[in-house]
Amino acid sequence: MKKRVVIDTNLIFSALLAEASVIREILLDESVRFYAPNFIIVEIFKHQRKLLKLTKLNEIEFFTFFNRIIENVNFVPLSFISIESREKAYQLCHGVDLKDIPFVALSLELNAPLYTGDNKLKNGLLAKGFASFYVKYNS
Repeated sequence: MKKRVVIDTNLIFSALLAEASVIREILLDESVRFYAPNFIIVEIFKHQRKLLKLTKLNEIEFFTFFNRIIENVNFVPLSFISIESREKAYQLCHGVDLKDIPFVALSLELNAPLYTGDNKLKNGLLAKGFASFYVKYNS
């Protein structure tokens, strides 16, 4: 059974931008199944022009590559997340970053670690007792 991990938007963006990134390798790891709120797809399209410019790929290359990265990501509708998980995530993210509520709520709902590069979020959540973060160690 694959390990379940919730991933945030910034890491998907990073995987798209960096040509040989560690994040990209992790996202392509077949032993892990990533989960994310489905609005990430909208965020990718919203920033499509900027991402195309930064990657220096044409549109077909970009979306071919994007598809390869997201093949290992299950996109979950926000309606899947229980009120209890949303409320707990609100309490955890209040005073830290409210934009991250959906990621923390999904992590709570799935009982899966959160994979984020946002140190402010990590530190804020740790201070409130949330310590379920995904860390990939090189072996």
